[in-house]
Amino acid sequence: MPFNSLSSLLLANRPGHKVAFSTNSQLDWEQFLDDIYSLSLLIKAQPCKAVAICCEDSYLFSVAFFACSYAAKKIVLPGNHQPAMLAALSSHFDLLIADGEVTTKITASITLPLALQEDKTERLDFEFSELDLNTTNIILFTSGSTGTPKAINKTLQMIDAEIHALQKQWGQLLDGTSIVSTVSHQHIYGLLFRVLWPLCAGRAFISHDLTYPEQVIKNGTPEQVLISSPALLKRLQNEGQLANYRAVFSSGGPLSNDAAESCNTLLNQTAIEVFGSTETGGIAFRQQHDIDTPWQFFPDVQPKLMGQDCLALRSPWLGKELRKDAGGYYQTSDQCELLNDHQFRLNGRIDRIVKIEEKRISLQEVEKHLNELDWINESVVLVLDEQHRITLGALLTLTELGEQTQRTLGKGRFWIKLRHALREWIEPVGIPRHFRVAKEIPMNKQGKLLQQEIAELFK
Repeated sequence: MPFNSLSSLLLANRPGHKVAFSTNSQLDWEQFLDDIYSLSLLIKAQPCKAVAICCEDSYLFSVAFFACSYAAKKIVLPGNHQPAMLAALSSHFDLLIADGEVTTKITASITLPLALQEDKTERLDFEFSELDLNTTNIILFTSGSTGTPKAINKTLQMIDAEIHALQKQWGQLLDGTSIVSTVSHQHIYGLLFRVLWPLCAGRAFISHDLTYPEQVIKNGTPEQVLISSPALLKRLQNEGQLANYRAVFSSGGPLSNDAAESCNTLLNQTAIEVFGSTETGGIAFRQQHDIDTPWQFFPDVQPKLMGQDCLALRSPWLGKELRKDAGGYYQTSDQCELLNDHQFRLNGRIDRIVKIEEKRISLQEVEKHLNELDWINESVVLVLDEQHRITLGALLTLTELGEQTQRTLGKGRFWIKLRHALREWIEPVGIPRHFRVAKEIPMNKQGKLLQQEIAELFK
């Protein structure tokens, strides 16, 4: 199947091509074009400038995405569909398109799928025109959950440039495959890897998420590519069978070495980890063979180090408004060590350094030393603003030995033992004063921490 730019995608001749599939159905190219046309007419008739798309179904999302593009409306992609979140973001849009999963009285809305009533013979001679990618605007949001997320503006031209880079890097590997996914299309990673890149390359995609590890195992064949995140891959367990994907992609944060090994064993693939953000898009990738495997920049990314050894970059898919210095570079909060051959190692984020009693404390360092203890599987350390002072709290998941030790000692003595172990590495003010234990760390499907939910555990 020839690869098409987003600008000319709907002009492609793909008779009978499967666009999307689910357990019980599949949707073809002709239906896709027909649905986009019908919805674009309806959107054009609305007195709106910006449309929020909130669809669980990836096929219906794709229809809405291109219908908005052809109706010349700004596209708004809220990070989730919760009523409070939509209310907080309501100033960004004046029409909402949903697929029945979202109910809101915030603004005018359209529910998909449409009950098509019009005579289809009226548009037999209709042809889509080429899209002007520079005039089609998209608003995405950072995945922070402690307050209103930050709006990030992109154009379809920026999105298209990144899709071309992905196709150049992995198009041959993925030839002849279809896409299954555990991540949402509402965020930049899922938008690109699950929906838009497959559409441009002619790869069918699943319309609904794989939610459970057993579904991931069950769907793994050499004709399938898995788009996933550390949040799910770390939960993989041997379900009595092994999968055999053509490729596995992961983004949202670095995979732990244990999760990378499980992926290799159970899915027969070394996951391709993609490093990036809503602001920057894709920055780099790697396949983790050991814990020190470096990251490889995408060929079009131009990196350099700036203050505090933080990574700065520019690329064709980075918006001009984000390039903060005279050289057109965007500075991240990621501390890096640049290596030869366009590679680097990540050394943490400077925005996770806090001051407690005039001491600089790295939350990442505290987590690192907690995770090195035999009792701890994972940890998240956060700042707690108590009445008279700032302290740290730690949310933990325990290993089997940790659970056994806690039962034997009791919680109070167990916390004392943890603090004592940390004193070998960390100054007293940097040792958490409050601990909570959970079965798993709260994360969304993209592998991003649910900070507000974690903070509630300490109230």
